[in-house]
Amino acid sequence: MRHRASTRRGYPQPPPRHVPARLLVTDPLPSPLHPRVSLRRGKSLRQVLKEHGLLERYLKQHPYNLASKYNQAGVSAEPLHNYLDNEYFGTISIGTPPQEFTVIFDTGSSNLWVPSVYCSSLACSNHKRFNPADSSTFVSTNETVSIAYGTGSMTGVLGYDTVTVAAIDVLNQIFGLAETEPGDFFYYSPFDGILGLAFPSISSSGATPVFDNMMSEGLVAKDLFSVYLSRDGKKGSFVLFGGIDPSYTTNGITWIPLSAETYWQISMDRYVSIGGETVACSYGCQAIVDTGTSLLAVPNSALSNILSALGASSNGAISCSAVNTLPDVVFQINGNAFSVPPSAYVIEVSVLPGSGLLWILGDVFIREYYVIFNRANNTVGLSPLP
Repeated sequence: MRHRASTRRGYPQPPPRHVPARLLVTDPLPSPLHPRVSLRRGKSLRQVLKEHGLLERYLKQHPYNLASKYNQAGVSAEPLHNYLDNEYFGTISIGTPPQEFTVIFDTGSSNLWVPSVYCSSLACSNHKRFNPADSSTFVSTNETVSIAYGTGSMTGVLGYDTVTVAAIDVLNQIFGLAETEPGDFFYYSPFDGILGLAFPSISSSGATPVFDNMMSEGLVAKDLFSVYLSRDGKKGSFVLFGGIDPSYTTNGITWIPLSAETYWQISMDRYVSIGGETVACSYGCQAIVDTGTSLLAVPNSALSNILSALGASSNGAISCSAVNTLPDVVFQINGNAFSVPPSAYVIEVSVLPGSGLLWILGDVFIREYYVIFNRANNTVGLSPLP
């Protein structure tokens, strides 16, 4: 089954096309009506850079600052560090006939962009590039887009075309055609582009996000999407649009209201504890549930307390042999405790990097829970995985 949508913005538009009536489905949804994107887990950009002997130079040239993705008034900032450890990628297509791209489904940003044939940057030379001349449904605009990165910026033009995500065809979806991409390090990235799943309020150039068009045209049974990320290299990761897979919610769902409709931002209302002792967030703090950030990151002000409680050095190093004896990190959110075990938060290269003022609950956290991003009532649902 395919569903179609069109974008409605103040840019040039092709003639309107027929859109089917809203799909009415009771819960639970039959599996054929679950538009699902399978995510494959591959090598991270960090792994690839390390294999090419470039990781040390990259880290020296670009000091780690996860928080620079956020808190940029009027600027869409996407530091490549946020994608350095990302291992989950999915496939979409753009145009007629379809041109396929590997993307990160990123709840920490809102724009869709891919490399284009207009791009002369080194980073574009070994990635798939969209060619508008090969698509009979492409519509150009005079609008430009620029997204700042820690290593430079992606600049390009905006255009409209059919974007296919799983079984959903979104007609006249606005997206960025990259003409320049940041730095030589992006050359080694295992993904072509990024599909943002955050709110329109943070979208660069005011471009309507893909999921907003899915909702406005009634192409999803419910105004939500859900994410499952597999552990330990197992297969089966996915993003599910318009539904909740009940086989992943057998432990119940805790719904958490958003504190801001920008990123998927929530309030942690009481504390963060380790071994039963409160180590941070005594008076409440803000966190972002972000599929585009692989690590679990904490504010700089809390980092030293957490590292001390874990017995780690000041730079976050800890003996791998100590993993089995470390306690869980427990987050108190909306009156409920959500824990992350040491097997999840200790990785080969780092533990709990600093992130400015925000807590970032990235893939390390998400792998422990089936996460539901609900736009109907602006909540995040968490269901503990077995």
